[in-house]
Amino acid sequence: MTVIGFHCSHEQIDPATLLRDVQHAEEAGFTAGMSSDHLAPWSARQGESGFAWSFLGAALAATSLPFGVVTAPGQRYHPAITAQAIATLAQMFPGRFWAALGSGEAANERVTGAAWPRKEIRDARLRECVDVIRRLLSGEEVSHDGLVTVNRGRLWTLPESVPPLVGPAVTPETAARHAEWADALITVNQPRDALERVLTAYRDAGGRGPARLQIHLSWAPTEDDALAIAHDQWRSNVHGPPVAWDTETVEAFDLMGEHVTPEHVAEVVRVSADLGQHTAWLQEYVDQGWDELYLHFVGKEQSRFIDAFGEHVLPQLDPTAPPPATTATPAVEREEARA
Repeated sequence: MTVIGFHCSHEQIDPATLLRDVQHAEEAGFTAGMSSDHLAPWSARQGESGFAWSFLGAALAATSLPFGVVTAPGQRYHPAITAQAIATLAQMFPGRFWAALGSGEAANERVTGAAWPRKEIRDARLRECVDVIRRLLSGEEVSHDGLVTVNRGRLWTLPESVPPLVGPAVTPETAARHAEWADALITVNQPRDALERVLTAYRDAGGRGPARLQIHLSWAPTEDDALAIAHDQWRSNVHGPPVAWDTETVEAFDLMGEHVTPEHVAEVVRVSADLGQHTAWLQEYVDQGWDELYLHFVGKEQSRFIDAFGEHVLPQLDPTAPPPATTATPAVEREEARA
């Protein structure tokens, strides 16, 4: 009983095409969607970066899929603006939207001209943003002075219930820290033992809600083509933290990618021409305890991947739709909070 979602990569695909892709994915049997939220791509070869929140409204209206977004409040977005965007989508599409709140990357957040804080400060800022956003979504008037400042913020349009706020983590330490506030966990594919440590740390710290996993993959009819696609599009993305957090420009990512080999890319992207192998890899994640898998085909042309996985992979995994994306704060409690 696992959700198999389609990841919408704004860094690689223009939003008009991506909207057609996610409609195609729903027709092929994918049961959810997830969206990135970047100002810049990771590489000039990717070459796109549409505004995720505009796309999300269109995608939720054009499909029946539930959707999530991975976003970073605190610098590029004031937390009150993030809260307003979350509330509006959740009010328009009840039970179909969640937002993962992370500390961000310099390539997207430094556009404001403000200094890029150290990681521990970014983590503390994120925690403040989470509290502000949750209070605003609960109907409170919020004033806050800290690493972010809010002056008498209030959301006038609210959903019937507060949508889930999800903790994105790539390390056990971050997963355990997020467990205190998050309604769910999301991470990205890593070696099996690393994923096990992330999931265990979250659960052992009291983490609740579904465990979501984004999986970078490349498929083509031949192994050479599958590897070539991955190397072309994803070699700028193989660098882990802190490099991925602190590098500011597309040009710098491309320079770092010049000496990345196809074999190195295959260490972070599931590359195979064998659809049975892809099915087996996905089943391993299911068996490990991940409740929702979000598949990111790292190529720019999505149709062939969608058709192949819809015909040969998804039926083997029997994906289900997720339960409604809501938390337990009803409208009456929000009105009491406002009183």
